[in-house]
Amino acid sequence: MSRRLLPVLLAATLLGGCGVPVDDEPRVVQAPPGSLPTPAGTATADPAGRMVEPLCFVRDDGLAAVTRRVDGLPGVDEHLQHLLAGPDGTERDRGLATALPGTVAVAGATLTGTVATVDVRQAGEETGRNDEVLAFGQIVCTLTQRPDVDSVAFRRDGQPLEVPRADGNLSSLPLTAADYRPLLHR
Repeated sequence: MSRRLLPVLLAATLLGGCGVPVDDEPRVVQAPPGSLPTPAGTATADPAGRMVEPLCFVRDDGLAAVTRRVDGLPGVDEHLQHLLAGPDGTERDRGLATALPGTVAVAGATLTGTVATVDVRQAGEETGRNDEVLAFGQIVCTLTQRPDVDSVAFRRDGQPLEVPRADGNLSSLPLTAADYRPLLHR
């Protein structure tokens, strides 16, 4: 039995010496050339300390995710305000637009746990917009790319609001980017 145990003990001893050295302080690790981009749902800092702020705008008849560099990831409500401001000049030149003005009147957003709740006011009837699916999709796809948000709920006057998903069905439950996946441009 001791002959069988000797190779196991030797292997355990050798493997125990392998590992990652421990540093006294954190150090910057650069991604290797050709590595994959950061997946959605994560915020990252670039070497200058700036963060990636994900936003979702409209291109043609679908949704397109973009990122902006900011000094720090803003709170949920401020992030939503950046989305409501629409695409900047460079983004507009790339064919991006927004379905939000005149479609969804946003009063603000709060975060409880990992659910962002967006308060919506009644939009004016004179807007003539009928792309609510894209507008709600922009909000959900933007906020769920944050590392602290898993889903987005909507309410009006303190009550859950039914909003359209990509398939046209209404839901008052918290939504995720998966509810709008058919509209996302690759």
